[in-house]
Amino acid sequence: MKLRSAPLEDWLRDYYFQAEIDISSSGVQPYSMSELRAIAGISREEIDDLVFDDGYSLGAPEVRSAVAALEPGADPGKVMTTNGSGEAISLVMMALLRPGDEVIVVAPGYHLLVEYAIALGCTTKVWRLAEERGWQASLDELAALVTPQTRAIIVNFPQNPTGSTIGRAEMDALIALAGRVGAYVLWDAAFARLVYDGDPLPDISTRYERGIGFGTFSKAFGLPGLRFGWCLAPPEVLEDCVRIRDYSTLHVSPLVELLALRVLRNADAFVEPRLKQAAINREMVKQWAERHGDLLSLSLPAAGVAAFPRLLELDDTWDFCQELFQRHGVLVIPGACFDCPGHIRLGFGGPTDQLAQGLDRLAGALASWRR
Repeated sequence: MKLRSAPLEDWLRDYYFQAEIDISSSGVQPYSMSELRAIAGISREEIDDLVFDDGYSLGAPEVRSAVAALEPGADPGKVMTTNGSGEAISLVMMALLRPGDEVIVVAPGYHLLVEYAIALGCTTKVWRLAEERGWQASLDELAALVTPQTRAIIVNFPQNPTGSTIGRAEMDALIALAGRVGAYVLWDAAFARLVYDGDPLPDISTRYERGIGFGTFSKAFGLPGLRFGWCLAPPEVLEDCVRIRDYSTLHVSPLVELLALRVLRNADAFVEPRLKQAAINREMVKQWAERHGDLLSLSLPAAGVAAFPRLLELDDTWDFCQELFQRHGVLVIPGACFDCPGHIRLGFGGPTDQLAQGLDRLAGALASWRR
């Protein structure tokens, strides 16, 4: 197994910690430890009393139950806690996929959901979201890709980097397509709670026996550095995941699970303030894009905290993004990191005042670049 480089991570590795203004992120504004303890009601004594013993292979039972409690109808017996959702996704793919398996992936999309299957030797078929449709997914196009040989359909709705999503009826249609051929559906639901109209989609594991859902604290919860994630998968899949995990991380740290348990039990208190902030910021991005329609085109994201505008008259935004960072101190993600070189990923989940400054500098830099 040989993984190709991840351009998104290469870009962030070089620039993330030096940015004056970061409007690149796909997550909400992070919380501090003091904020986490205050919201979750964790005393210093509880932390001091923690014993750094080994943990459970699938996660502490009370933490698994707390994860399941987030999703109506979810089964705690299907839960595995992990070091970020990235570990869950990679473990599940290693457990399920073999060289030559036919797998459907979404593009543009997050690199882990595509490249890991390629590295495992799978034959990938691309379900491409069309910019001219506002990045909306076409179930007819998916149906044309599904065959009796399809092993898995791997999706990320709400979507990164475009912010598009699908509704309940489309979710049911996707499940029906997978069910007809017995394919697994791997659903990265990192942004499930960041929706602006209507309710979040249910976890795929509660709707389909071969559905595997992934969640994380990194996006909606504002706790990316805690590195806590999970999946809900059939028990036989989790058994295979544990066998693989026995050769790598073994389990999640008991300190992380102590904090995670209290966050899970107070989930709304963490998510709702950041979602309200994101809604304000999303409106700011909408008005900014309308004012600068001569410079860019934008399909307003329906969910998440990242937009994916096209910068007009730029076939490739890479050099512009480098200059934006080096001369103006503003960090965005070049669209080439998602194989869409004419775009940028613009994050709006952070502080509103920082977003306003970043958007002003971005527009000024883009106007100057074009002149």
